[in-house]
Amino acid sequence: MWQVVGQTRAVSLLQHGLERETVAHAYLLVGPPHVGKMTLALNLAQALNCEGDEPPCGECGSCQKIVSAKHADVQIISLTQNRSSAETKSQAEISIDQIRQMQHSASLPPFEGRYKVFIIDDAELLSNEAANCLLKTLEEPVGRVIFILLTTDERLLPATVISRCQRLELPPLAAVEVEAALSSRWGIEPQRAKLLARLSHGCLGWALLAAVDDDLLRQRTEQVDMLLDIINADYEERFAYAIQLAAQFSQNRRMVQERLDLWLDWWHDLMLVKVDCNDTVTSIDRLATLIEMVRGYSLAQIKAVVNSIQAAKEQLRQNANPQLVLEVLMLDIPRRKYG
Repeated sequence: MWQVVGQTRAVSLLQHGLERETVAHAYLLVGPPHVGKMTLALNLAQALNCEGDEPPCGECGSCQKIVSAKHADVQIISLTQNRSSAETKSQAEISIDQIRQMQHSASLPPFEGRYKVFIIDDAELLSNEAANCLLKTLEEPVGRVIFILLTTDERLLPATVISRCQRLELPPLAAVEVEAALSSRWGIEPQRAKLLARLSHGCLGWALLAAVDDDLLRQRTEQVDMLLDIINADYEERFAYAIQLAAQFSQNRRMVQERLDLWLDWWHDLMLVKVDCNDTVTSIDRLATLIEMVRGYSLAQIKAVVNSIQAAKEQLRQNANPQLVLEVLMLDIPRRKYG
């Protein structure tokens, strides 16, 4: 049974390939973090090596080994593979050595299954040398070896690598679909399921993590509080925050982009409240704050901030000066009118 939730198109295409024995030698799974890319990749690896009658059965020895990362023929290549936390912080790329080790393993026949499957997580983090090295492997496919690349941003991958993979997009699920899955399959209380579904932006994996890890919601609460502090701060405090965030950008770009995503969510929610669409806001746990805050802004001001945040995110992706981008963003946030 395929365990990934809601990705019917991708599952149907893979199932069709398995039934007709026309499985591609390389796949590119594209979608936001926690949308189900790794689950689908592992499901495919199970289906290729399943010992049951209806692959992936999820119950045979092979399927169980794969899901517990104990199958000799299924390997995951990632940034953190065989690295300490200190090394990972200083190494922000998947190295050519990792790809060479993968190539060596791929040249050997399967040890205990029918197929060797290599899953490259966060493929956009491949170094230039690693990507070029991988390209040679993709150009000369070996029988019974499947490569599955997972990425949140395919624009960072060389076009030559993308062209040699069958691309499958995993879009975010509808909030109601996530909410239903949380309630029916994982037994999460309805109100909590509704909140997690809204906050997950259609990424069920995030909702499941937040359901068992209270730190995720606590961190979000702290970040929203910081956002509100900055909105109400003077320009000196805003610029100090921009400098702090810019310094973090060089170490963790994804974290800064996620912080801006949170800002975008908040101002988008303000826009929804401004036009009386309260039922569709993301931050349903902060609805009272949104209703009170929106009185201090015009709809035009809110839309302008939404555009500014989107522009800042795109400029950072294009390697613009992060401090300058963030300082301009701080200037673009209007002071709130009271009374």
